[in-house]
Amino acid sequence: MPDAPLTADDVKALVQERDIRFIRLWFTDVLGQLKSFSINSSELDDAFEGGMGFDGSSITGFNAIEESDMIALPDPATFAVLPWRPQDDGVGRMFCDIQTPERTPYEGDPRHVLRRALRRMSDMGFDDFMVGPELEYFYFRDARSTEPLDQGGYFDLTTLDAGSDLRRETIFALEQLGIHVEYSHHEVGPSQHEIDMRYAPALKMADDCMTYRLTVKECAMKYGLHATFMPKPLFGENGSGMHTHMSLFRDGRNAFFDADDQYFLSEIGKAFIAGQLRHAREISSIFAQWVNSYKRLVPGYEAPTYIAWSRRNRSALVRVPLYHPGKEQSTRAELRCPDPACNPYLTFAALLQAGLEGIEHGYELPEPMEKNLYHLAPDERRRLGIEQLPATLGEAIELTAESELVLRTLGEHMFNRFVEIKRQEWEDYRVQVTSWELEKYLPIL
Repeated sequence: MPDAPLTADDVKALVQERDIRFIRLWFTDVLGQLKSFSINSSELDDAFEGGMGFDGSSITGFNAIEESDMIALPDPATFAVLPWRPQDDGVGRMFCDIQTPERTPYEGDPRHVLRRALRRMSDMGFDDFMVGPELEYFYFRDARSTEPLDQGGYFDLTTLDAGSDLRRETIFALEQLGIHVEYSHHEVGPSQHEIDMRYAPALKMADDCMTYRLTVKECAMKYGLHATFMPKPLFGENGSGMHTHMSLFRDGRNAFFDADDQYFLSEIGKAFIAGQLRHAREISSIFAQWVNSYKRLVPGYEAPTYIAWSRRNRSALVRVPLYHPGKEQSTRAELRCPDPACNPYLTFAALLQAGLEGIEHGYELPEPMEKNLYHLAPDERRRLGIEQLPATLGEAIELTAESELVLRTLGEHMFNRFVEIKRQEWEDYRVQVTSWELEKYLPIL
């Protein structure tokens, strides 16, 4: 796996050595859709020195046309060569930080939102927010249908797993892009797959999530297939999640670990988890941001909906994997509700801010819930004080609209634009007449 270059000079040397002709400058809009424009490699000096200007007025969540001038400043540490492009006159890419013409960070840049959360973390005495997301996805025959490639199940290693070679090629491409892959397998649903990246600092991992999603799609397209990160494309089957493992590090040590605690969790770890549980409902529209996200977050499947934590119980929102002696650095919280169609920059920022809120204000972590929460009666859940995630995007976005934490996390500009966009998405969906309604009601009403 290539080492990531750290300086502009490293990038320029690699561009010359590898015969790179074009450089794609990548960034995301507020919804986490990847945006890009290309420059000739001869423009690299100008790009590193002052960034490259572009019109942001048509980028979702960016400024209106009268304030649309933006500057994309490439981050040399993110340079990689795109393996699916020709090797001769090759194509490289770099992620960018978006700035205003006044050379200040642009408030509508999701990367800036995550950087701001990381600054708060640093100010509180922590060095790293380590994140390990597990992005699931489906392969379908094309983009217009949900015809699967196989009827395989979890961990199947048979001819049913038609995606094995495709996963293998995708892993090779990810490794060429500097992403460390730990393992891969067939998931529970038909034609559903997972490739797991090794945990990394949050900003690198958010960049890697964007790269991962595009790489999976590009490799599938090479075979004439369609890969989708849509949270719930198949009725009656498990949806695709993005279980997210998290820990804070200080002075090279995992700040979540305490050898003397019954759960091997430090007070910092407990307060961090308590913060995420307390604020889960109001940040739900960030980690599950689409109408379709809430078709996945229903009881009875692997996606959790009840706000509790546990050690073994996968029906809880947060799971703390069991401690193994000698693996202190692996102590972590696993949040199981995000989905892979989220904006990873905003998601990691919101999760970090919620956890830091818990640490700063000393939130108390309740006792773990080791029962299967799906099997509890509603009255029993209420008695135990177990809340539930929002049932729809409409409910979720109204909770977000009232959230002081999300306002501080996103900043006023992005907060207002995000709420506006998501309210409109919910309204557009709410007024649709679906095929289910026609089939159910048209014959009898």
